[in-house]
Parts: sequence; structure tokens; C-alpha cells
Amino acid sequence: MFVVTGATGNVGRSLVQALAAAGAQVTATSRKISDADVPEGTKYTRADLVDPESLRPVFDGADALFLQSGGASAHLLNPQDILDVAKAGGVGRVVLLSSQGVATRPQSASHGRLGRSIEDAVRQSGMAWTILRPGGFSSNAYAWAESVRARRAVAAPFADIGLPAIDPDDIAEVAAAILREDGHAGQIYELTGPALSTPRQRAEAIADALGEPVQFIEQTRDEAHAQMLQFMPEPVVETTLTILGEPTPAEQRISPDVEQVLGRVPRTFADWAQRHIAAFR
Repeated sequence: MFVVTGATGNVGRSLVQALAAAGAQVTATSRKISDADVPEGTKYTRADLVDPESLRPVFDGADALFLQSGGASAHLLNPQDILDVAKAGGVGRVVLLSSQGVATRPQSASHGRLGRSIEDAVRQSGMAWTILRPGGFSSNAYAWAESVRARRAVAAPFADIGLPAIDPDDIAEVAAAILREDGHAGQIYELTGPALSTPRQRAEAIADALGEPVQFIEQTRDEAHAQMLQFMPEPVVETTLTILGEPTPAEQRISPDVEQVLGRVPRTFADWAQRHIAAFR
């Protein structure tokens, strides 16, 4: 049986769907999960990674764990306690959703050091482990949905600097394959899209999917900084803007790992926009 944490998120939700569609036995868990969040007949339990004891009944009889690294609450996690409870329940394998920033921004408290501490706990857990390090998600474009719906406009900095955004569904499919197949223990997979795409190009892809023009407005760094501070802490804003505006060669590299695991090329941002365009109408 597979346990999927973060099962209401962009990756976890798709992973639960993929495993259920393959006939796998899966338990989905998140703090506020409900019937509407899982396929019909799929078991789910409300639990909180910040409270490892709440996960104890979830892990009973489980074989493998998909562990998301916490998102906004990552700094509150005690990964060792989570892993100890998982092992006590019989879990022998763990797939960790980490971040590319662990490797590319190792000195960043928000992107590197925190993620590294969680990865280290997984490596030292005594379980068979696999680590996924995705770059930026295509679904980050949901931040534009309101302005596209209201004004058919997108505002973003660094209009023509490209990064290889990864479709969360591709991350989920990679995780599903790793959970269901042998041969991935001890591996670290870097997950990116198939090509660089710029903010301007992503806005154009949304416009194409809508069949209507979408205006692109290039923000200054200061304008973007002020906007992002409304929903991100200062250190995260600073590191994020540096990645967006001054990416390293490693952050712009196209990884072969999605194709290696799935046997197909990853989806483009345009693919993601076509499938999720209802959010922008």
C-alpha cells in the first residue's frame, strides 16, 4: 500500500489519481482532505506532517511513502520523526519530493539548506529512498489567473529569460512509476520541462489556449518584489527573483530524467495551459 502526503496539492492529487487508475492500493493524506479530493473509492485520512503522531494510523500496513517536503510549512517539519513513525508502521521505501534548489542554491536558507536537511534525513532513514528535484512548476502560472480573467493581462518580471518549467502531472507520473517499479533506490532525479520558456512565451501560450489576446506587462524587479511579499517571506522572494532573473546554467539545463523514467519527453508549458485553461477564462 502506498501513502501519499500532500494529496491535495498540484503533485499529490495527480499522483493519487495515477496510482488509483493503475489499480494500486493507496491512502491519500492531507490536513483538509475530503471526498472531493480523491477518486471514488480511494481511502483518505486527514493528518498533518507537522504532527507526525497524526500519521501513525496512516502508515499501518503501508509499504512505501511519497513524502512532499512541506511547502510553506517545511520549516516546521521534523523529518526524522515522520520517518521514524513511517518505519514503525512498516514502510520500507520513501520517495521524497524535494527541490532543484538543494543543488543549485545550496547556501540559500529557503531553497537549499532546509531542503538539504530533509534530504539528509531521508538518506539516513534506513529505508530505500529516491529523491525528486523538480525545477519551477508550470502551475505557478495560476498566479496569473485572476488578472487574465479580469483584464486579459499578465504582469511578470524578466520577460525574456527562460527556465524549463515542469508540469506537475509529469512529476506525479515519475513518482508513480518509481513507487510501482524496482530499480530506483538511491537515485536522485532532476525533473524539468523539455525546453526553456520565458514569461512572455508562457503568456502567449495562455492566450493561444484561450483563443484571445493576453497583454504582457513587464514588471521591474522592485515591482515584482513588492507584489510577491504579499504571499512569500522576504528570503524566499529574494532567492526566487534571483533564480528568475539570473538563473545559473544548472537552473536552465534541460534534464533527461523525465524521459529516462517515463520513456517519453516531458510535457511543454503549452500542454499544461491547454489542459488547465478553464482557470483563466
